[in-house]
Amino acid sequence: MADTTANLDMPFILPSQAQKHVTHNEALQRLDALVHLTIAAELAAPPASPVEGSCYLVAASPSGAWINRQGRIAIWQDGAWDFAEPAIGWRAWFTSAGRLKVFTGSLWADIPLPTQGSFDRLGIAATPDETNRLVVSSPASLFNNAGNGHQIKINKAAATDTASLLFQSNWTGYAEMGLAGDTSFSIKVSDGTNWRTGLTVNSAGRLSCPNQPAARARRSGASFSPASGSQSGFTDYDVNRGGFTLGAATAGGGSAILIPASGLYLVTFNLAVVTSSGHSATILRNGSEVLLTAAGLTGGAQAQSASGIFSFNAGDTLAIGHSGTAQIDVAAGKTGLSLAMI
Repeated sequence: MADTTANLDMPFILPSQAQKHVTHNEALQRLDALVHLTIAAELAAPPASPVEGSCYLVAASPSGAWINRQGRIAIWQDGAWDFAEPAIGWRAWFTSAGRLKVFTGSLWADIPLPTQGSFDRLGIAATPDETNRLVVSSPASLFNNAGNGHQIKINKAAATDTASLLFQSNWTGYAEMGLAGDTSFSIKVSDGTNWRTGLTVNSAGRLSCPNQPAARARRSGASFSPASGSQSGFTDYDVNRGGFTLGAATAGGGSAILIPASGLYLVTFNLAVVTSSGHSATILRNGSEVLLTAAGLTGGAQAQSASGIFSFNAGDTLAIGHSGTAQIDVAAGKTGLSLAMI
């Protein structure tokens, strides 16, 4: 029979041995050091003032009392160093790293997660909670394929629930995309307080932009005859999306249109005339800049139109400038101005 145990190398008390208590105490000391093993540090030289019972992993190129002991566990007991050679499967808590490691036969490695584990919560460099059960704090995240394609699936329980990606800055949401409260795909944005839908695609594949500015403005009534050199405006919106409003009143009646947001717009001006002795009507930006002109000669009922693409700033105004003499038809579907941001 061997003189020491197979795993922890503890000495046996032999039948003919004197001072058996010494051997017993040596075994107890080894048990005390190696059971629930804690490694204070990995060093190449013995520390100056080790604590009784402290253990160290001897690093490469050791010196002093540790020479030729690389890879072993150095144990300070009774004013001297004892050494233990780790075996495959030994586990130790590394105090300086704050990690539990396992000896593989050649190195101490972090204990791996189970290949088919199930966890209530998981945090990677972060702390999960009851709502955010998977938390990752990292400069980037990579989801790679395993030979073919790759999908990320977000599933919700009911149509009225939400399955989305939320984009935040300093923990305040500013953009969201996904299925938010219904089964249509939407993109929403926020100013930090109020949310607005920028785009929606329904199950038929049809796209809508509920806050993209678009309007058709007209003047109420049947007809009117503006004075040459005057300006007139509008009283009603048959279509109004994206926040169009009416601004200051014009001398010829109605009010100027206020542009709600900066950008490019397609503008179409339709002019219907009951009678005319020669006329022109222009769409004026901010009271003076001519954008579109519709004109006609002397005669009875006639219609003209003009359109173009223009860059507007939020707050620009649009009104109609008149020249000549004409009776203008403002019944539904007649004279009006259509605008759409593109």
